[in-house]
Amino acid sequence: MAGIYLHIPFCKRRCLYCDFYSTTRDEMKHRYTAALCKELQIRKSYLDDELIETIYWGGGTPSQLSKTDFEQVFETIHHIYKMSPNAEITIEANPDDLNDEYVSMLRTLPFNRLSMGIQTFNDESLSLLHRRHTAQQAIEAFDRCRNAGFNNISIDLMYGLPNETEQTWASDLEQAIKMRPEHISAYHLIYEEGTPLWNLREQHRVEEADEDLSVRLFTMLIHRLKEAGYQHYEISNFSLPGLHSRHNSSYWVGKKYLGCGASAHSFDGQSRQWNVASIDRYIDAAENGTLDFEIEELDQTTRYNDFVITAIRTCWGMSLDKLKTDFGTRLYDYCLRMARPHIEQGTLQITDGTLRLTEQGIFVSDGIMSDMLWVE
Repeated sequence: MAGIYLHIPFCKRRCLYCDFYSTTRDEMKHRYTAALCKELQIRKSYLDDELIETIYWGGGTPSQLSKTDFEQVFETIHHIYKMSPNAEITIEANPDDLNDEYVSMLRTLPFNRLSMGIQTFNDESLSLLHRRHTAQQAIEAFDRCRNAGFNNISIDLMYGLPNETEQTWASDLEQAIKMRPEHISAYHLIYEEGTPLWNLREQHRVEEADEDLSVRLFTMLIHRLKEAGYQHYEISNFSLPGLHSRHNSSYWVGKKYLGCGASAHSFDGQSRQWNVASIDRYIDAAENGTLDFEIEELDQTTRYNDFVITAIRTCWGMSLDKLKTDFGTRLYDYCLRMARPHIEQGTLQITDGTLRLTEQGIFVSDGIMSDMLWVE
């Protein structure tokens, strides 16, 4: 089983905090779609003919594409790749794009999961972040998608926003719970160097949330969503039972995935590969029947470090049998030796042959994973 990620870099305008590769050059959409199809054809052997169980349209803003664009890519995929009959097929969408006509169009396509970038229900914060929608538009877009028949909807939230308080975050959570999406991803705002938000902080025009407030907000997130029936299955992700993101989970359990589009990453179990982060170079290469990418072959210790970072962050944890089988006695012993202090402190636990974070450990997970990494 494997997955396909499709990067759609087009945005009407860039959000203040975003450092993903994106462009506002929407006149390139049709050439880009054709290039995407060309890459899917060129790389048809990358996944060794494995059954495709997930497709994820991410961005950027995939909801900037037209029905014709989507159909062209879906036809290419179905012509070349073997699809699981119950594949999870997700599209990321901006609430502002999800009018009646567009939602109806999406329902004619193979999409069976929708991920909405809401971020917050506070209009002042939405305006500061340069989001295109208002809180009311987000709620109406969600209801519109639900009424149209989407029964697997994820929403993205952000906390640690400028001027955020425990009260404003509690209000965001209550609104999200009231809507009852099947999945919620919640991320702490990160000030990425080179973004407009970073520059505003450097100019002292916005203030970053302090560590104590961030911990309180994260604690509130965990406890309130658990009370509402959501499973905390990965550090930043929550779902109703059985409705975790199958595509994102494949990253954390080490499944192969093919990433197509400018800046998209791929993984085949032995190497990582990433496309050029330039729409012009990406399209030019595809139109000439080639690819513009870099590749990194993964040695055993690099694969071990990836395993630590991806496995420990989930509720499924790290299988100690898999650790020993895949990486040998030396790294197995090293991992347990580095984990021992955290087990004694109650931030890690071993149950049923699996090493997992405790609830206490979730709050210091970065430090735990860092300690367990192999460093030459």
